[in-house]
Amino acid sequence: MLRKFLFLILLYPAVGWAQFNTDRLVMIGRSALYYEDYVLSIQYFNQAISAKPYLFDPWYYRAIAKFYLDDYVGAEQDCTEAIERNPYVVGIYELRGLCRIQQKQYDNAIRDYNVALRYDPVNMNIWHNRALCRIQQKDYDHALNDLDSMAVMWSRNARIYAMQSEVYLAQKDTTKAIAALDKSLDMDAYNGSTWAQRSSISLARQEWKEGEGYLDKAIHLLPKEAGLYINRALARFNQNNLRGAMADYDMALDYDPNNFLGHYNRGLLRAQVGDDNRAITDFDFVLKLEPDNLMALYNRALLLENTGNPRAAIRDYSKVIEQYPNFWIGLQQRASCYRKLGMTRQAEQDEFRILKAQIDKRYGKQPRLSKKQMRKRSDEDIEKYNQLAVADEEEMQHEYQSEYRGRVQNRKVDMDYMPMYCLSTRQKISAVRHYVTYDRQVDSLNHELPQNRQLYIVAGESDIKDPSVYLKDDGSSALALWIRAIAQWQDESIDLPMRTSNLIELLTKAIQQAPANAYLYYNRGNAYVKCLEFQQAIADYSKAIQLDGNMAEAYYNRGLARLANKQQIEGNNDLSKAGELGLYTAYSILKRQRNK
Repeated sequence: MLRKFLFLILLYPAVGWAQFNTDRLVMIGRSALYYEDYVLSIQYFNQAISAKPYLFDPWYYRAIAKFYLDDYVGAEQDCTEAIERNPYVVGIYELRGLCRIQQKQYDNAIRDYNVALRYDPVNMNIWHNRALCRIQQKDYDHALNDLDSMAVMWSRNARIYAMQSEVYLAQKDTTKAIAALDKSLDMDAYNGSTWAQRSSISLARQEWKEGEGYLDKAIHLLPKEAGLYINRALARFNQNNLRGAMADYDMALDYDPNNFLGHYNRGLLRAQVGDDNRAITDFDFVLKLEPDNLMALYNRALLLENTGNPRAAIRDYSKVIEQYPNFWIGLQQRASCYRKLGMTRQAEQDEFRILKAQIDKRYGKQPRLSKKQMRKRSDEDIEKYNQLAVADEEEMQHEYQSEYRGRVQNRKVDMDYMPMYCLSTRQKISAVRHYVTYDRQVDSLNHELPQNRQLYIVAGESDIKDPSVYLKDDGSSALALWIRAIAQWQDESIDLPMRTSNLIELLTKAIQQAPANAYLYYNRGNAYVKCLEFQQAIADYSKAIQLDGNMAEAYYNRGLARLANKQQIEGNNDLSKAGELGLYTAYSILKRQRNK
């Protein structure tokens, strides 16, 4: 009895220490979250989850960190784990809804918001996001129902009426849209986006003066928004205010130097007022952005011809005619350039093509820019070459309400595979990862080696200059084959195909000797990638992961191999896991894939 009593006394401090230790890990992880060190915070939450996987909060906080890193798949999975452990925390449903929105899973996001609103029926952020999901789904009736409910609960919130206006516009009910926008502006006259929304209705109705007035107010509130200046330039141009339109295009390009519409339309405007050389500069820029833009090519050709460069004009005309063989005005212009260069035979060929078609039109006269004619940017009708371009109709960009907004890892990284694991006399220490490399054979060898010649398993280049020092007489062991494989791979005097072939052969022999060595499978996977044998590489990476589930490099490389093999979802899942294990470069790849 006394022994049992003593055992209980000893047990309680241990339990208390474990609880304290886990709480401390979560607390440090949350502190790292606060300071926006998301990768480090994930490592602390990983430890807490390993110690006590039944707690919901480490899963939830790790989901937040992944959300900041744009890893929406991984964040959603962690939210699901947290909900399984505690289904009554509203914030988890809210976060998972945001993750699903980012993946365009609007149905699933709405389900999350439905549950969240059962527990917290007056959470405006959740109402707002659910309404936006319905708008994205074009479920306008339910969206209006949500917005009507919001208007009852938060009657002085101007944003609600602006969202109502968007729904009415989608339903082609301009009258109700204007009424909703006017109500929104009565409540909040300092929202530049709402003034811009109001101006778009006026511009669509060709009410240029009224639209310019609304844009004046929008620009006053959002002075660095390039698109507003481009829209006002359109309104001014249609009121014959060319100087004002030019000033707006200049201002738009000051704020957004790579703006396609700004350069294209300014080029047309400069051509109309006779500023041909600077118009060419604008079209040069457009063609850097879109080298195959035929409208820009044709307009530049006209300008090059006007400025005395017929040879360059012919080059541009020819590219357009190649795509549009029956573009008679283009053929006439090219024939004119050929004649200027004394190339009579080529000119006659173009003129014969025109006559043969018996086109009864006037040729060679460039029409003036028409105020009444505009084309969508995506409209590729070459006959509209001289019309101002306007942006295609795009879905309005919504800002979903969230408490989880913060900086993300935006580092630019190349999509290179992680290097092979080799044996080295230098140990690598990571400030973030806590991965310990281990192999039984290497450990046995180290027991025989002096302290200053210990070997470590590292991902990178081997610094072993003379493998024979470590191989001894046993050249057929898995360890010896591993060292030889890496040594031959690093010998750049051998051509690459031969090195790759030797590498696969030696690693295959090593695997036969040590089938439980995860590093050998991983290395052979890298070798198969060099041969573009992605399916075999994926199989080897999978085996490495089966043997060592904490090898982040194997997840990372398998993710890249799967992306190369057109397995997008599986590849992203692997990259998410690699990031979770501390390879933060995976998040940059994930972000790049999402933005494609």
